[in-house]
Amino acid sequence: MSSKMDNLRLNYKIWIETDGNIGVLGDKKCELLRAIDETGSLNDAMKKLGLTYRKTWDNLRKIEHELGFPLIIPTRGGAEGGSTVLTLEAKIIIKAFEKFHQEYDSIIQNGFESILADLKEKIK
Repeated sequence: MSSKMDNLRLNYKIWIETDGNIGVLGDKKCELLRAIDETGSLNDAMKKLGLTYRKTWDNLRKIEHELGFPLIIPTRGGAEGGSTVLTLEAKIIIKAFEKFHQEYDSIIQNGFESILADLKEKIK
């Protein structure tokens, strides 16, 4: 017989915050940076992720303010339209988040499965 606990799964987010508990950058914002890098356009990245322009632009400015360096370099339109490229620092941040997930997601998942197995054993 299966237990409802068999359907449980772990879900978590990571983010960087200031010592004043102000969230600066997390998985979702990193996803935005990755989409900008892939599309070469802030507008296309927002469309891809279903984000609004005003909120996204404000979030990027807040992140840059808290980090103390720019993440994007926008170029205004013209005949071929504008573009947005990531700074070297933004690319380093993306790699750091990717490295964290590559190295620790399976450890975190295994830890959860171990705790869940212990819990199931004790609740029987």
